[in-house]
Amino acid sequence: MKDSQCKWFDVCPMKYYWKQGQIESKWIEDYCNKNWLNCIRYEKEENGIDHPDQMLPNGEIDENLY
Repeated sequence: MKDSQCKWFDVCPMKYYWKQGQIESKWIEDYCNKNWLNCIRYEKEENGIDHPDQMLPNGEIDENLY
């Protein structure tokens, strides 16, 4: 794991959606590789709060993700 990458990246659905071409790389660049402390998914994971896989880092739910 790189110090500049979120510790949850390898198990985060965002990685899967990105690799499948379902989300733009800006999500990974802006949150996973830089500002993960601003990521709602990171916050919820750190606090043990359940959240849907379709939740984007800004907290928005994208029902088109599968």
